[in-house]
Amino acid sequence: MNNLQRNLLLGLLGPALWVQGQYVRRVTPRLPEPPGPRSGSCGQGPQLRLLIAGDSAAAGVGADSQAQALSGQLVERLAQHFTVSWQLAAVTGHDSPALYALLEELPAQAFDVVVLSIGVNDVTALRSPRAWIAWQQKLAELIRARFHPDLIVHNAVPPMHAFTALPQPLRWYLGRWAREMNRQLAADVKKHAYRVLHSPQMDRPSEGLASDGFHPGPVGYAVWAESLHQHIVSARR
Repeated sequence: MNNLQRNLLLGLLGPALWVQGQYVRRVTPRLPEPPGPRSGSCGQGPQLRLLIAGDSAAAGVGADSQAQALSGQLVERLAQHFTVSWQLAAVTGHDSPALYALLEELPAQAFDVVVLSIGVNDVTALRSPRAWIAWQQKLAELIRARFHPDLIVHNAVPPMHAFTALPQPLRWYLGRWAREMNRQLAADVKKHAYRVLHSPQMDRPSEGLASDGFHPGPVGYAVWAESLHQHIVSARR
């Protein structure tokens, strides 16, 4: 969906999308960020310094604890191969500019791998894919300057077309927007060997959602963590 198509559809569907968006905000349960550690060290083997940064999905919303969330499940798997020193920097509601500000405030230090989860709030704010790509480039430049990783993993914007909290046609429209962001990001990361796009796959994405129909649940986080762990292990060999 190019800029012209997006704008034409927004003009045609705008009033209905706005009403549906307000409805979703009103009725969707506000799940909290789960309790649990946001940094630590565990495992055995070669050292791996890991930063996970981003939005509510990175923060684990939809899980009952950080152990069930992305950070806990990913670190548990990586600890089978590495001595993992890890940190989580994530806040519900963050979009790309907010994440940039968060990472600017984080003390400069060395990480081997930085995992980013960002994009859903950019989609709901209707930030254009071109502007979003520019923010991903800025984030990568900031991360390289402050944290010096060998690898930056951009997680794809999740399949919003499968978010059961969103009614149609809002679900379809935002899903198309997210897909275009991912298409452009896939092309952009190819320009740099240290940046990759990771897209976890589920046959039925809606089955991995939490009770709010918007965030991953423990099953969704498990699939994501397993796929991401395999990606990181392969890259570090």
